Amino acid sequence: MLRVLAVDDEKPALGELLYLLRSDPRVHSADGATDATEALRRIGRALDAGPDDADGIDVVFLDIHMAGLTGLDVARLLAGFASPPLIVFVTAHEGFAVQAFDLKAVDYVLKPVRRERLAEAVRRVSELVESAREPRQPVSSTATASASAAASAQAPHGATVPAVQRGAPDQIPVELGGVTRFVAIDDITYVEAQGDYARLHTADGSHLVRIPLSTLEERWASRGFVRIHRSHLVALGRIDELRLDAGATTVRIGTAELAVSRRHARELRDLLMRHARR
Repeated sequence: MLRVLAVDDEKPALGELLYLLRSDPRVHSADGATDATEALRRIGRALDAGPDDADGIDVVFLDIHMAGLTGLDVARLLAGFASPPLIVFVTAHEGFAVQAFDLKAVDYVLKPVRRERLAEAVRRVSELVESAREPRQPVSSTATASASAAASAQAPHGATVPAVQRGAPDQIPVELGGVTRFVAIDDITYVEAQGDYARLHTADGSHLVRIPLSTLEERWASRGFVRIHRSHLVALGRIDELRLDAGATTVRIGTAELAVSRRHARELRDLLMRHARR
């Protein structure tokens, strides 16, 4: 059973959120705070009391735009604690999803909050909390060594692989009809710039995210994504063909044929040659 703190500086929105949370059978208690300062004070007391105290807090349902400290500010402060509560952002703004998940948020729920969508967020939190409460089985040194060896075998040459990878950014959140979905970065074949947005292409379709292509280029360079044009970022390992025709360079990724700009053509050929020798 979850112990919840909901934070929103708009009292009607807070009241509605608390009503929905308290009607969920997985929620033991749900209290509210109308500003970040009050929320941090309550969370501090709960952390001082310990995780088994009756006033403990398992998860904070947190608005982003509030007077004074924002919800993102609160999340950054909580990240400095040894065992902070989980965080679910509840907001009317779609544009902060990437920042939210960078801060290890469990979920990102858009307002107006629908009962079914909130129930899904509660389910995710409940599973994580119950998993953390279960006693952990000891891991043999042999199993640990085998896992480390397997991870090292798959890592790029010269890369360092942590012994235990937790919360690795292997997915990117996308919003569709008020529902947050997660797209595996390894499934993305190429990315297309669309103004301040980027369209992620996979074998199964495409997804629009509000992130500039230049930001994704910087974040995903270590994952094998390279810029081939001002409008396209591609996964190097997904390129099926490189074509040179009358001085023009193109690449084929599945059924898509993408132009390579002159300034990127030579670098791309060199990268593909090095990739082929591995």
